[in-house]
Amino acid sequence: MFGTATYVNRRAKLKETMDSGLLLFLGNSDSPMNYEDNMYHFRQDSSFLYYFGLDDPDLAAVIDLDSGEEIIFGNELSIDYIVWMGFLPTIKERAEQVGITDTRPLTALTEMMGGAKQQGRKVHFLPPYRAANKLKLMDLLDIHPHKAGELASLEFIKAVIAMRSVKSDEEVSQIEDAVNTSVDMHVAAMKLARPGMLESEISAEVEKVAMAAGGHVSFPVIATINGQTLHNHYHGNRISEGDLFLLDTGAENAMHYAGDLTSTFPVSRTFTEKQKLIYAVQQAAHKASVDTLAPGVPNRDVHFAAARATAEGMRALGMMKGNVDDALEAGAHALFFPHGIGHMMGLDVHDMEDLGENLVGYDGAERSTLFGLKSLRLAKPLQPGYVLTIEPGVYFIPQLIDLWREKGMHTDFLNYDEIEKWKDFGGIRNEEDYLITETGKQLLGKKKPMSIDEVEVLRAY
Repeated sequence: MFGTATYVNRRAKLKETMDSGLLLFLGNSDSPMNYEDNMYHFRQDSSFLYYFGLDDPDLAAVIDLDSGEEIIFGNELSIDYIVWMGFLPTIKERAEQVGITDTRPLTALTEMMGGAKQQGRKVHFLPPYRAANKLKLMDLLDIHPHKAGELASLEFIKAVIAMRSVKSDEEVSQIEDAVNTSVDMHVAAMKLARPGMLESEISAEVEKVAMAAGGHVSFPVIATINGQTLHNHYHGNRISEGDLFLLDTGAENAMHYAGDLTSTFPVSRTFTEKQKLIYAVQQAAHKASVDTLAPGVPNRDVHFAAARATAEGMRALGMMKGNVDDALEAGAHALFFPHGIGHMMGLDVHDMEDLGENLVGYDGAERSTLFGLKSLRLAKPLQPGYVLTIEPGVYFIPQLIDLWREKGMHTDFLNYDEIEKWKDFGGIRNEEDYLITETGKQLLGKKKPMSIDEVEVLRAY
């Protein structure tokens, strides 16, 4: 938890940006895996954490924009809870740590929401992403769960996005802490992997590093020899000499700030010559996108810097042809690079995605429907204080190659006969995390080994 002043100031700034009504914050509750007492790991709602800091289940909060009141709602622990789960300070004692003196039981929240409905007062709430909170909104405000997202307050959403997008120095410090642990996770994997191991053994090792640092993984681990599948969470393959191993994982630290890194390394001690060719294309795309980062630059331009480098690299290898500008406009490069360059990061690994990807990444502007470009999560101009990932990739997805070839897509730009020779290659992605500064950008955390030489040093078992 940050100091009291951080939360007091955040709420004060939020109140300044909105006019009237009640701001309703629903914290998360425990969620059972397979029966009521066997819970998933608890994770508090990120916006609740941002404004109220309390990392416990079954809490809610209200800010009254008209009276200025700030209230935290929750029920004190029963003796049965204390016996099984341990003692916590009272809700009042916890609330005082974040500058709030008014605490009430959850029944009082029901009464307040009922009164607001009768008086015709506006109740602003954020889009719920958990079924439990959709049901709470149904009980509190008589909103059907299917309607909860569309009835969320756009004014409230935009105000939260504007604040959470720009990271304070103390937030950046927390993110760097998470990134440093994330680097340790990747280095451990590069040192550990041996032919004959299961992917799950490497996944277990990186989760161990995250937990030993006092946190957890910031998203389910991607640890796979099938790097051509962008979000591959299956860990049942046995790795072999000659395979490429793609690891996409990050740490969430004790304050719930996220890191997110990707590495691709050989299961053998060194890359093959063929692997080095594609790795070099990916590295050129990575450098081009990083070199483009600066305040005021649309992240769409950062994406296209990587796309251009990818197209030029694949043309040099004989897999693309024709004019690069025309190929980029048509989207032909997306056969090899079918996703966006990266995303914002903070309390969520895809920061604020629950508030709406288009609002977070596009300020509500129209989004492209072109394959590949439609997956760009962040396109708007970059501002000092933004934290984002850079993660271009080069992939050979057999089913996509077959589909495009069958449909005769982009034959002016794609040499399918040459691409066919690489169809079983897999995929390569590397990822780093950056802060946009007043004058440029800053790599967050310690440097992750990423060049061919750096990776092969760690693979020298």
